[in-house]
Amino acid sequence: MARNVPGDGPVIVKKYANRRLYNTETSSYITLDNLAAMVREGREFQVVDAKSNEDITRAVLAQIIIDEESKGGTMLPTGFLRQLIGMYGNSMQSLVPQYLEASMDAFQKNQAQFRSVLEGALAGGPFEELHKRNMAMLDAATSMIKPGPKKADTKDAEIAALKAELAALHSKIDKLG
Repeated sequence: MARNVPGDGPVIVKKYANRRLYNTETSSYITLDNLAAMVREGREFQVVDAKSNEDITRAVLAQIIIDEESKGGTMLPTGFLRQLIGMYGNSMQSLVPQYLEASMDAFQKNQAQFRSVLEGALAGGPFEELHKRNMAMLDAATSMIKPGPKKADTKDAEIAALKAELAALHSKIDKLG
């Protein structure tokens, strides 16, 4: 996922005592929001303390998460955070980072596969028929609520068709799960 377009290796960002972040690649000051955008773009970067040259990337990434959480973009449940804190000092502490990283990698791979399946549904993929049935059900439901005369037997037939379509959808969803 990591890709750096302008140069080889990670972008070096210096953090000064006044908390300002300086992107050495663009020769400009940036914000934590800029760093978050770089993460989302897949840009690799390393944050170093300008005075000591110590790598402080992990602390800055943690600060980005704290900022995102405080903005209402909550993703980390309280129980998970408590469990994570409880692992510090535990004999399993050294295994947790690898486990979490592997779990996130697997989650992202599954998400990518799911997206490709959904995108294929509208382009002749395995869900094209499901999509057609959904649209037929929507059309039937819309026609049922449109004003105008309706025959009772047509209405019953439409309801029966909708029930059949719904049953087929449930069956397909169960197969996917």
